[in-house]
Amino acid sequence: MPNTEYLKIPKERVGVLIGPHGKTKETIEKTTQTRIDVDSEAGSVAISPQEESEDPLSVWKARYMVKAIGRGFNPEIALKLVDDEVMLEIINLPDYVGKSKKAILRQKGRIIGKDGKTRDIITEMTGTYVSIYGKTVSLIGDMEHLQIAKEAVEMILDGARHKTVYSFLERKKQEMKLREIKMGPSV
Repeated sequence: MPNTEYLKIPKERVGVLIGPHGKTKETIEKTTQTRIDVDSEAGSVAISPQEESEDPLSVWKARYMVKAIGRGFNPEIALKLVDDEVMLEIINLPDYVGKSKKAILRQKGRIIGKDGKTRDIITEMTGTYVSIYGKTVSLIGDMEHLQIAKEAVEMILDGARHKTVYSFLERKKQEMKLREIKMGPSV
């Protein structure tokens, strides 16, 4: 099949992708005008355009939605990727801390924070969604906010103190607010 994309997701996320009675998969297919075939045993997913699909990016969008679900996001958040302004960024923890399971666990703990506080602050200050799953940290949001959230996560991975990261996020939030005020209401 031309334009078919293939990818793998963790087997334990296949059920989330399919959803109760196949509803999630069906919603993604309708939203993106694609056809999604899932091999539950292997975690393999094939995405192809439907004949009537008008959007040349439909397969690409569906691929990112499936990838987001595979990285731990719930389907409602993954579906936000249908918007051209919303993007998915995946940070591979071994790229920053090596392959040591202990180091990866420690960094995941630092990004999540006590009772999820750090992750919640990143989400709240940037308006992006954060998922820590397996050996990755994934972010969903618009380009500007995504970059700020990614920078905050990278600061944590580089050993910055949480207080420093929170100050950075507060400053960026203020800068964005000022820019919105200067630009006036968006039409």
